[in-house]
Amino acid sequence: MEKSIYALKGIIVYTPDFNTIEFHENEYLICKNQMSAGVFKELPEKYKDIPVINYEDKFIIPGMCDMHLHAPQYGFRGTGMLLDSDSEWETWFDTYSFPEESRYSNLDYAGKAYGRFVDDLLTKTTTTRASVFATIHRPATELLMKKMADAGFSAYVGKLNMDRNSRYGLLETTEESLSETKRWIEETQTGYGSVKPILTPRYTPTCTDACMEGLGKLAEEYRIPVQSHLSEGLDEIEWVKELKPEISCYGDAYDQYGLLGSTVPSLMAHVVHPTDIEFNLLTKRNVMVAHCPQSNMNAAGGVAPVLRMINAGIKVGLGTDMAGGCNLSLMRAMTDAIQASKLRWVYTERNGNPFAEKHFLTVANAFYLATKGGGAFFGNVGSFEKGYEFDAVILDDEPLADFIPRSLSDRFQRVLWRHSEETIGAKYIQGKRVYTQN
Repeated sequence: MEKSIYALKGIIVYTPDFNTIEFHENEYLICKNQMSAGVFKELPEKYKDIPVINYEDKFIIPGMCDMHLHAPQYGFRGTGMLLDSDSEWETWFDTYSFPEESRYSNLDYAGKAYGRFVDDLLTKTTTTRASVFATIHRPATELLMKKMADAGFSAYVGKLNMDRNSRYGLLETTEESLSETKRWIEETQTGYGSVKPILTPRYTPTCTDACMEGLGKLAEEYRIPVQSHLSEGLDEIEWVKELKPEISCYGDAYDQYGLLGSTVPSLMAHVVHPTDIEFNLLTKRNVMVAHCPQSNMNAAGGVAPVLRMINAGIKVGLGTDMAGGCNLSLMRAMTDAIQASKLRWVYTERNGNPFAEKHFLTVANAFYLATKGGGAFFGNVGSFEKGYEFDAVILDDEPLADFIPRSLSDRFQRVLWRHSEETIGAKYIQGKRVYTQN
């Protein structure tokens, strides 16, 4: 679809705010110059002659934003989930992640692996935007950016920085890490469409102070946003305390170098165990948190205090965290987030009270996080309100139907919990149709 103005007709669903889902049954969603012009019961007179693509009785939802995933880990997804109870999470890195990431020094391998990742992300998910970790390898990272741009995605992609606590083949010198990052930024700021670079120190244990200081200078010089991990596990937090005993909280390890929102936008994954000091710092710095419920549960890390973050004004999106998570689906991330939130309420807030007020994520809340919540990192993204960038996904729930008429709300919940590849009918990114089911 190359027209500058057109309409989609169907069951239009979006979240204007955190607590609300709007359903517009068989109404019109207008795309004008890659932007939403709004939702209408009938086409306004000035639009009466524009092309209309009829998705009648199918759901039209905003494209979803995956705010944290590791593209080079896609190949071994679903493995490494059965670590022995006495194993450390680092065992997972040594056994699965690091050996796989080392292979991306080979561009032929990287091309095959990233090709599969991008194709599946395009055709098998509701994702239209993403913030992606690559590896330390600059050429392979640029290849991933090209493949995502060619597929029509809007995304941030990061070349990793690791100058300590890694393994042979995945360990840079500080000078090499910074010089390769600088070269990568200069080569990728333009030329890859809506796929842009994002500074990506893996996390504090793999980056020396000198490396972090250098990245802070690059962030300030080039105005490049930052992504990393923060307070994912209790053992990780203790490790950071040992490495940097002078800081007041884990977040300080980024903040002291201008990598936590004070200089450029910052996106931090997990934040499962924030201290009060760290919580206040995240609020002050306007950091976005990528909530990754599946990987947090796989790692026995816990459940992030998402509702507390939202109530404090912290921006939150959802991430699949491939391959700590084993599924690229953000609809799965939505349902995982709801279920994890219920467990957090049961075990940390209910206190055995059978009459306690329920306080956990709803379907509306999770849908907001997957669309408008994460979309805020990209600008006006993740909604069909007028002035938002036009990202849309068509969902066909007919394969899931039973023999009883269902409400739109029931049908929508059913497609969230039971979705499959066959439910994804088409995908639009920035007004362009980039995928349609055969």
